[in-house]
Amino acid sequence: MQVDGHAGPHGDADDEPRTGTGPTALRIALGGQLRRRRELAGITREAAGDAIRASAAKISRLELGRVGFKERDVVDLLRLYGVTAGEDVAEFLTLARRANEPGWWHRYSDLLPAWAETYIGLEQAASLIRTYEVQFVPGLLQIPDYARAVTRLGYDDAREVDRRVELRMRRQQVLSEPGGPTLWAVVDEAALRRQLAGPELTRAQLDHLIALAERPNVRLQIAPFHFGGHAAAGGPFTILRFAERDLPDIVYLEQLTSALYLDKRADVEQYSSVMDRLCAQIEPLDRTAAILGKIRAEL
Repeated sequence: MQVDGHAGPHGDADDEPRTGTGPTALRIALGGQLRRRRELAGITREAAGDAIRASAAKISRLELGRVGFKERDVVDLLRLYGVTAGEDVAEFLTLARRANEPGWWHRYSDLLPAWAETYIGLEQAASLIRTYEVQFVPGLLQIPDYARAVTRLGYDDAREVDRRVELRMRRQQVLSEPGGPTLWAVVDEAALRRQLAGPELTRAQLDHLIALAERPNVRLQIAPFHFGGHAAAGGPFTILRFAERDLPDIVYLEQLTSALYLDKRADVEQYSSVMDRLCAQIEPLDRTAAILGKIRAEL
């Protein structure tokens, strides 16, 4: 997935350290806790909305973590749900304050639509990222020159291209930070052979992939041409898993001008099953370096 506000050919910088679960994930966690409290109290979304002078749709957005939380609304909802103990209320309010803090990517908000900001927030908070890519090397594995070539397919302004490449490089820091996620990427051979700016760039990108595949938290598998059809033939997708028990696994499907986020158990299980079958059908992890080396030699 490229994830920079425009699907496919487009693209992530701040030196702030990773400090645990990010605001996007915290919003989802807080929303999930409020939903459970509401359901335990037998309160409808409509009644909850009336309590905070809002609609049932607003409660739904809060419970899904799609919007920020006003402390006054949290207090009013907790009172409605029968949560009055001082320690419990204080814990919810602390979580709400942390969830409302802007992520490092906020400085790039002029480049990112809301759906892309959401993905970056989830990516930064994930413990496991499993992704299947068919057209380009996944964004988290791109070298700067490759990212620049991809970005130029969709953008002409030099400064905007620079900022989008910077943003993508900042996203990649998550793989090197303490407590960062494991990335398990499956890349179609077509993406590895596609030359965006000549063979030298492609070779440099392949060298980078060979080095990254040695990292303990990076697993890279190749879906070669000779395997023909396979379980994930429907297109690219990403599955995000989180260490926090309040956060469900999420399937991310990027589109041209938007994205889908699937968290229903049946949907997630379907995509997880497809990913498992794909990883079992294609070349194993211990063949990755040899395959990349062979492709590099043929350029």
